[in-house]
Amino acid sequence: MTTLLTGERRDRVRRWRASWRRRDTRAAYWFISPWMFGFLALTAGPMIASFVLSFTNYDGIGPTHAVGMDNYRQLFEDPQVATSLLNTLVFTALRVPLSMALALALAMLLLRVGKAAGFFRTVFYLPVMTPSVAVGILFLLLFNGNMGLVNNVLGFFGIPGPSWTTDGSWVKPGLVLTTLWALGSTVVIYLAALRNVPQDLYEAAELDGASRWKAFRHVTLPQISGALFFTLIVNTIASLQTFTEAYTAFFGTSNAQTYSHEAALFYVVYLFQQAFQFMHMGYASALSWLLFAVILVITVIQAKVSKRFVYYEGDAR
Repeated sequence: MTTLLTGERRDRVRRWRASWRRRDTRAAYWFISPWMFGFLALTAGPMIASFVLSFTNYDGIGPTHAVGMDNYRQLFEDPQVATSLLNTLVFTALRVPLSMALALALAMLLLRVGKAAGFFRTVFYLPVMTPSVAVGILFLLLFNGNMGLVNNVLGFFGIPGPSWTTDGSWVKPGLVLTTLWALGSTVVIYLAALRNVPQDLYEAAELDGASRWKAFRHVTLPQISGALFFTLIVNTIASLQTFTEAYTAFFGTSNAQTYSHEAALFYVVYLFQQAFQFMHMGYASALSWLLFAVILVITVIQAKVSKRFVYYEGDAR
């Protein structure tokens, strides 16, 4: 048995060497070498360093001192961790479904525009290019409780506007509405998926007497479920890593300490504070690995659940 395995290993090595001698194989490795270098130097390397630092009390300047599992124990004792994680989860639960529903509605409207769809597609995508810092400042301008545009519009219709920036119960909904400014990439993905839905399926549904709602539910949604699942994963991960908008609006100004609530303390904001404000690099590394675990668990759950709802062309189910 050992001899057989050794022979198979030799065959694999021989085939790899033969393929390496081919010019196109060497060219392929040269082409992907910048990515490989970037992955090792900018992703894999920092992840390994962060994991090692999570077992130390490194302050970024002095020597490191091993503390074992103390940083991870502190995660369960620090009340700010639970607060920031809860804020992030609530923000994600609000933003992801709302952004997906709105993006799908806009994509379906673009599908009916015709030749002008290219222009409007560009218009919807342009906000994606807006820097996140500008979006955070835009939040303060639009949702100012005294003279913000949103409350002025609500007041015009006789609706008293809330204190978006000072009332803890309205901070996260306000940030969610602000981030909807940049859902153009999701709109473009949905538009491409909608265009790939076979028209004969709609014709068959119409012959069967299906209403527009039933056609949407039983034809459109299953056919674009792959795109929906992809954007669900991507938007969930992005929402769990939200940082710039909240930090710019609530923690990046000189009067950031005047806010008595902690509704804007998102997880990555707290991680940033521990790493670069308090210089607790070891504890911040432990925080980052907790976030990695949370994202991994949520993604695995979404992938498991998706098997019941996501349809792929050629699937035998």
